[in-house]
Amino acid sequence: MIVGGGEDSGFKKTNIVNRRMFIFAAAKAVVFFGIIGRLFSLQISENKKYLTLSDKNRLRESRLPPVRGEFEDYFGNRIAKNLTVYQLHVVPEQVEDFKTLMVRLKDILNLSDNHLRDLIKKKNKQKPWETLIVSENLSWDEFSKINFYLHELSGARPVLTVGRNYPYSEIYTHVLGYVSEASVEDIVNNETIKQRNVPGLRVGKTGLEKALENELIGTNSIQRFEVNAYGKRINQIDFKEGEKGKTIRLTIDTEIQKYTQELLKEKAGSISIMDIYTGEIIAMNSSPSFDPNLFLYGIEKGKWNEIKKNPLKPLLNKTVSGLYSPGSTIKPIVALSALENDVISTKLKVNCRGHKHPLELYGMKYHCWKKKGHGYMSLKNAIKQSCDTYFYEAARLLGVDRLNETAKRFGLGEVVLGNYFNEKKGVVPSTKWKKQAIGQNWYLGETLINGIGQGYIQTTPLQLCLMTAQLANGGHKIYPKIILGKEETAESIREKMKLATENNQINSNIFSVPERFFNDKEKKYTPLYRNKENVKFVLDAMFSSTNELYGTSFSSRIDDPKYQFAGKTGTAQVKRITEAERKLDLETDQIPYKERDHAWYIAFGPYKNPRYALSILVEHGGSGSKAAAPIAKKLFKFIIDRHPLRESIKTKKLIKI
Repeated sequence: MIVGGGEDSGFKKTNIVNRRMFIFAAAKAVVFFGIIGRLFSLQISENKKYLTLSDKNRLRESRLPPVRGEFEDYFGNRIAKNLTVYQLHVVPEQVEDFKTLMVRLKDILNLSDNHLRDLIKKKNKQKPWETLIVSENLSWDEFSKINFYLHELSGARPVLTVGRNYPYSEIYTHVLGYVSEASVEDIVNNETIKQRNVPGLRVGKTGLEKALENELIGTNSIQRFEVNAYGKRINQIDFKEGEKGKTIRLTIDTEIQKYTQELLKEKAGSISIMDIYTGEIIAMNSSPSFDPNLFLYGIEKGKWNEIKKNPLKPLLNKTVSGLYSPGSTIKPIVALSALENDVISTKLKVNCRGHKHPLELYGMKYHCWKKKGHGYMSLKNAIKQSCDTYFYEAARLLGVDRLNETAKRFGLGEVVLGNYFNEKKGVVPSTKWKKQAIGQNWYLGETLINGIGQGYIQTTPLQLCLMTAQLANGGHKIYPKIILGKEETAESIREKMKLATENNQINSNIFSVPERFFNDKEKKYTPLYRNKENVKFVLDAMFSSTNELYGTSFSSRIDDPKYQFAGKTGTAQVKRITEAERKLDLETDQIPYKERDHAWYIAFGPYKNPRYALSILVEHGGSGSKAAAPIAKKLFKFIIDRHPLRESIKTKKLIKI
């Protein structure tokens, strides 16, 4: 046995324990100093970083929809305004169980099964972080209910936003257009919309709402608030209010606009009314129309199909986008052009022999509308009684190119209101136009039918209104407008027109002087004629057409000089009439609707001191004298009675420029 081995063993065990204690203590020291170091790092070195992260978790910021600018009529009445709208939004990635949330919302809001299915489909099509709008237009009770249960609706967000309201419903639809939720196309094509886009943003889709989007849209308000651990708002910290969009005042008189709608009730057509000096659009109505409020929260499919499939085309703004043959409303311009170019005199007479003896040219027959003919016609009587045979001869002598030049000078074949609408130029044909557009030569027979407003010629109702206004003011260029700005008075414009004539800004060789030789100041309110006596003659003939026996609109005359007006009827064929159809001589109501002629009327008044011009179109109305002219009789009384009120606004300077 070896004595003393126990001491060695005990010593070794003690050393092992000491080593282990040292390692353990060292480890504790490392962990301790590590924690201290990390705490130092978190609280001192990275204090700002984690304070920011903490604030981000505690504080939220949201952009609110911008407040859209409003529209007012000439008298300051709001015709497009804003409403407070309550909505419910959900961000799917912030929701723990989407289906459970939807079922809960279904119970709270009484959502239909179809609505619920649509929401789930929409959610599956979009990105998880994109906002899903559960309801676009909650009632106050529903909105309050959602806020009451918000603590158990994780990911749901009640939102206070701005909606659009059109108090006059369909009266202004084709002028203002409508707004609806911004589409991908809207966001891509408009940088302003892209910068200010928020879920549920509504932007202009048509009309002035679309054309003036950048002025109307406004800027976003910014809201900062504090939330608890569940994301529920507990305190608003900051609010930066955005700027409301611009309020835009129009030249339109709402009462006259409403009246034009009544006069066109159950008809397809258009009425345009213009101040012959200032160019202000007093009314601009296209019928039928539709309620733009239907589009604010998404129109129902059935209602959309009803509007879209309506044969009277309520979606088309006929005033600026409808193209029609002008019929006999072109005759005053044909007469003026022929006189200005010295191809006829006011004393030229033509024998109109009726249907049995039509004008024949290269095997084609050209009839006058009057079955038995008008007999020998002078120019004044030809305008008064709208004799086609006379204007075949006038057009033959004039030629299509010279007529093209005069017609364009008076506003046909050109856009009237710039880029505000999807406005069509139409066609005022010429030999060059036909060669370029169709690749064919021009034929003499085409000149003849062009002289009575048929054939290739196509105009809009607003163009004919402008043409009439520029004739009525004595033959001077004006500048149509629908947005009210810094306006000149009619009196000051008349003085400038008088000065332009006296200074002979446009000399006798006007048609050979290129426009580039005139600066803008010189072109303002310039005469559009060579000889002002020719314009006076045409205006006098239009007076005879309405106010003298045998005039085509004699039955619609007003004897009171206060309301007396002058005008020209037009009946535009929509299809070629065969000899067999001509012999039948059917009444309008015996002809299928789509084959009936369009009815036109252009006029200005009051005659002794004219101030307003108008154009009236009744699609498939048959005769201009029966369908369109009687509307003018009612309108002129209403317009002239409201004239002092309109003038008083300017006189008292109630309009803020």
